Amino acid sequence: MSRREDPEHIAISKSKGIKIDWKDGQHSDFSLPFLRDHCPCATCTGAHGEPPQRPEASAPFQLYKPALKITAVEPVGNYAIRIQWNDGHNSGIYSFQYLRTLSQET
Repeated sequence: MSRREDPEHIAISKSKGIKIDWKDGQHSDFSLPFLRDHCPCATCTGAHGEPPQRPEASAPFQLYKPALKITAVEPVGNYAIRIQWNDGHNSGIYSFQYLRTLSQET
Protein backbone atom coordinates (compact mmCIF):
# COMPACT_ATOMS: atom_id res chain seq x y z
CA MET A 1 0.00 0.00 0.00
CA SER A 2 1.42 3.36 -1.01
CA ARG A 3 1.55 6.15 1.55
CA ARG A 4 1.77 9.86 0.88
CA GLU A 5 5.07 9.92 2.82
CA ASP A 6 6.69 7.34 0.51
CA PRO A 7 9.18 8.55 -2.12
CA GLU A 8 7.83 9.24 -5.57
CA HIS A 9 11.23 9.81 -7.15
CA ILE A 10 14.81 9.41 -5.90
CA ALA A 11 17.68 11.10 -7.76
CA ILE A 12 21.16 9.92 -6.79
CA SER A 13 24.36 11.79 -7.56
CA LYS A 14 27.33 9.73 -6.40
CA SER A 15 29.42 12.88 -5.95
CA LYS A 16 26.81 15.32 -4.60
CA GLY A 17 23.99 13.61 -2.73
CA ILE A 18 20.45 12.32 -2.89
CA LYS A 19 17.28 14.22 -3.73
CA ILE A 20 13.86 12.77 -2.96
CA ASP A 21 10.44 13.90 -4.14
CA TRP A 22 7.84 12.53 -1.74
CA LYS A 23 4.31 11.55 -2.77
CA ASP A 24 2.84 14.27 -0.56
CA GLY A 25 4.69 16.98 -2.51
CA GLN A 26 7.57 17.49 -0.08
CA HIS A 27 11.18 17.56 -1.34
CA SER A 28 14.39 16.54 0.41
CA ASP A 29 17.96 17.28 -0.60
CA PHE A 30 20.67 15.37 1.30
CA SER A 31 24.37 16.15 0.91
CA LEU A 32 26.86 13.30 1.06
CA PRO A 33 28.49 14.48 4.32
CA PHE A 34 25.06 14.81 5.96
CA LEU A 35 24.05 11.28 4.94
CA ARG A 36 27.38 9.78 6.01
CA ASP A 37 27.25 11.61 9.37
CA HIS A 38 23.72 10.29 9.94
CA CYS A 39 24.41 6.66 9.04
CA PRO A 40 21.85 4.59 11.00
CA CYS A 41 23.98 1.42 11.36
CA ALA A 42 24.81 -0.04 14.77
CA THR A 43 28.51 0.84 14.49
CA CYS A 44 27.88 4.49 13.67
CA THR A 45 25.17 4.93 16.30
CA GLY A 46 26.87 2.95 19.06
CA ALA A 47 23.98 0.50 19.32
CA HIS A 48 26.31 -2.37 20.33
CA GLY A 49 27.31 -0.58 23.52
CA GLU A 50 30.49 0.80 21.94
CA PRO A 51 31.04 4.52 21.39
CA PRO A 52 29.64 5.71 18.05
CA GLN A 53 32.24 5.53 15.26
CA ARG A 54 32.69 8.28 12.70
CA PRO A 55 34.71 8.06 9.47
CA GLU A 56 37.29 10.65 10.52
CA ALA A 57 37.90 8.85 13.82
CA SER A 58 39.66 5.98 12.07
CA ALA A 59 42.59 8.10 10.83
CA PRO A 60 42.98 11.29 12.90
CA PHE A 61 46.34 12.28 11.32
CA GLN A 62 45.49 11.46 7.75
CA LEU A 63 47.15 14.03 5.46
CA TYR A 64 44.97 13.37 2.46
CA LYS A 65 41.30 12.63 2.72
CA PRO A 66 39.65 11.61 -0.57
CA ALA A 67 36.39 13.34 -1.42
CA LEU A 68 33.39 11.50 -0.02
CA LYS A 69 31.49 9.60 -2.71
CA ILE A 70 28.79 6.98 -3.05
CA THR A 71 30.05 3.93 -4.91
CA ALA A 72 26.69 2.11 -5.04
CA VAL A 73 23.10 2.29 -3.83
CA GLU A 74 20.81 -0.71 -3.64
CA PRO A 75 17.16 -1.03 -2.66
CA VAL A 76 16.30 -2.91 0.51
CA GLY A 77 12.81 -4.29 0.03
CA ASN A 78 10.29 -1.54 -0.64
CA TYR A 79 11.21 0.44 2.46
CA ALA A 80 14.87 1.49 2.34
CA ILE A 81 18.17 1.93 0.51
CA ARG A 82 21.67 0.75 1.42
CA ILE A 83 24.55 3.06 0.53
CA GLN A 84 28.08 1.87 -0.21
CA TRP A 85 30.61 4.63 0.53
CA ASN A 86 34.09 5.05 -0.93
CA ASP A 87 35.49 4.80 2.61
CA GLY A 88 34.41 1.14 2.55
CA HIS A 89 31.37 1.54 4.80
CA ASN A 90 28.16 -0.17 3.62
CA SER A 91 26.16 -1.39 6.61
CA GLY A 92 23.77 1.54 6.94
CA ILE A 93 20.21 0.86 5.82
CA TYR A 94 18.43 4.18 5.34
CA SER A 95 14.71 3.51 5.62
CA PHE A 96 12.42 5.92 3.82
CA GLN A 97 10.85 6.75 7.17
CA TYR A 98 14.31 7.61 8.58
CA LEU A 99 15.12 9.74 5.53
CA ARG A 100 11.82 11.54 5.87
CA THR A 101 12.64 12.30 9.52
CA LEU A 102 16.14 13.48 8.53
CA SER A 103 14.67 15.78 5.91
CA GLN A 104 13.37 17.97 8.72
CA GLU A 105 16.98 18.51 9.88
CA THR A 106 18.35 19.70 6.52
